[in-house]
Amino acid sequence: MRQAGQAAPPFSPVLLLGLALEPVRPSLLQPVFDAMLNLVRRRHPDILERMAAYADAVICIDPTDLPFALLLEPDPAAPRLTVRRDVDPAEVSATVRGPLETLIALAEGRVDGDALFFSRQLVVEGDTEVVVALRNAVDGAGIDLLEDMATALGPFGRPVRAVAGAALGLLSRLRRDAETLRQAVIAPAVQGAEIQSARLTELEAEVKALRRAARPARTARGQTA
Repeated sequence: MRQAGQAAPPFSPVLLLGLALEPVRPSLLQPVFDAMLNLVRRRHPDILERMAAYADAVICIDPTDLPFALLLEPDPAAPRLTVRRDVDPAEVSATVRGPLETLIALAEGRVDGDALFFSRQLVVEGDTEVVVALRNAVDGAGIDLLEDMATALGPFGRPVRAVAGAALGLLSRLRRDAETLRQAVIAPAVQGAEIQSARLTELEAEVKALRRAARPARTARGQTA
């Protein structure tokens, strides 16, 4: 699903998870997303009802740090959420692309979609009307993936939520630490590249100046001859 020229995903624990999932067949992951969709249908049926006008649409949700994408068909009567390794742009109405953490935060209404778009953390392609409709359907739905999953687990929900919350906190801390490490490692290289680029620019300017200065001398010698 990755396209040429697309920005690389941020270094994070999710990216490492994506590398681990690379050899896993999408069919093995499909039951997980079937369960997620059924959970959303039970807990937030109004989301799909609001998408009734776009029942025939196919929306590609593409986490850039995972080796697969999701195809959402928001038909209220028979919705589908399909895991795919590769997606032909011609078969989808629109694509929403970004890191998994960003996509989850957007679904839960914890971030401003417009700000993400303008900061290029989120890329939207295709029919933007469909994407706007999905965003409006999700806004105000009160989605909390952890809470929704905990509720579905009944008496086991509270301990599972506590463990999952702690795990997410750890992942967030690891992501920040990984980003700090990445910046520390690449900063000297970036600084060196910038210095070399500036020096090359200076040399190019000097060469151009020498060529301009040499032209009158060559012209004068030609006239003398």
